[in-house]
Amino acid sequence: MGIVRGMNHVGLTVPDIDGATEFFKKGLDAKVAYDSQMPEDPPRGGSEVERFLGIPAGSKITRKRMIVIGSGPNIEMFQFENALSDCPADLGDYGYTHLSFYTDDIDEAYENMKAAGGEPLSEIHQNTRYEDTEGNGTVYFRTPWGSLIELQTLPNGYYYPKDSESEVFVPE
Repeated sequence: MGIVRGMNHVGLTVPDIDGATEFFKKGLDAKVAYDSQMPEDPPRGGSEVERFLGIPAGSKITRKRMIVIGSGPNIEMFQFENALSDCPADLGDYGYTHLSFYTDDIDEAYENMKAAGGEPLSEIHQNTRYEDTEGNGTVYFRTPWGSLIELQTLPNGYYYPKDSESEVFVPE
């Protein structure tokens, strides 16, 4: 069963790729790996692209950028022309609802996210079961475009139920 090696990237659609990049750079020290759809490129759309990617008819990709944050999965950002949605998923919605970033210094990460334009939904608080070891903390932020980001720290690790099949990945 060694077919899948792990998560490569998460896709994230944003209204302004340059603004989102600056937010991720300032708030999470992101680095741009590459742009695979540049402003000078013709928008990617049409029936074949719609079929390949499952995007609504008439939508066109105008920008696409891969960014790297620490040692976790990459983030592939998309910017669309004629996008039908103008509001990101909330935690209670079906589908992928937030990105979580591990930090060794949650207080500094909290301040960096605020300085970048992130809106904290609360103060830093305790994690829940299996993540509630000594010194843990978590907090959700809303990005300038409305997506959710979680900051989390667990300096003393996780604990697991007896029937656990695996341990959780923690970036090095």
